[in-house]
Amino acid sequence: MIIRITFVLFLALCAGLQAAAPVVNAKSAILFDANSGRVLFKKNENAPRAVASTQKLLTALLVAEAGNLSKRVTITVSDTRAQPTKLYLKPGDSYTRKELLTALLVKSPNDVARALARDNAGSVGAFAKKMNARMVQLGGKDSHFVTPNGLPADGQHSTARDMARVARTAYFHPEIREIVRMKTSTFRFANGKTKELRNTNRVLRSYTFCNGMKTGYTNAAGFCLIASGAHRGKEVIALVYGDTKSRVWPDAADLLAFGLGLDRSEMAALQVASAGSRK
Repeated sequence: MIIRITFVLFLALCAGLQAAAPVVNAKSAILFDANSGRVLFKKNENAPRAVASTQKLLTALLVAEAGNLSKRVTITVSDTRAQPTKLYLKPGDSYTRKELLTALLVKSPNDVARALARDNAGSVGAFAKKMNARMVQLGGKDSHFVTPNGLPADGQHSTARDMARVARTAYFHPEIREIVRMKTSTFRFANGKTKELRNTNRVLRSYTFCNGMKTGYTNAAGFCLIASGAHRGKEVIALVYGDTKSRVWPDAADLLAFGLGLDRSEMAALQVASAGSRK
């Protein structure tokens, strides 16, 4: 009897020590197990909203699934008509799909997104139709895309849950998986000049358990982040939308840590030394 009572108390103590779900400032969020798809945390996950440049992950998925990434893309004048974040590609210059895809996911240039969309579907409008069709195939029912880069457009919206479907599929695509984990990448322009691209994902740059994926920001969307992580055989993906500049990084990091079963001391031990505090 004493042994049984002690065992019951032990189980209760263990349950009490389980980490509580983090308090997330973002207006919408979802955390799920990448392998099983099981949702571990959710907040307004079905609320329609702007998702900014995180929808470039869907753009990248369509490009990667089309294959032939060594094919060259010649830049046109229409590709350059994008603001505000650009690589300032020049009409007539050419790059491989892989070079453009890497730049898209690491640094998020809007002119690159337009070039890839046009190359893939013939026009930005035709590519948007392919984005919407692919989302339906993934099971998303609450999204409508107009641009390949996430810049504001009438009628464009998605949800954290729909974007989670994109994130899970993209996470297991080998080409995308390879790129989104890059902290930096060197882009070589057609004239021979090079530019080091620093990944916009601060969680990736700050914690070794983070291995991707895509950032986003517009005035309408707020600060957004799709972040993936892996540790001790677990793999999870967190999406936060409508956050503030100061909270988007810790919110995503805390969700990943919660999903991976990491406490504060373990998080600190897995912090990149040069990252210092969460900035």
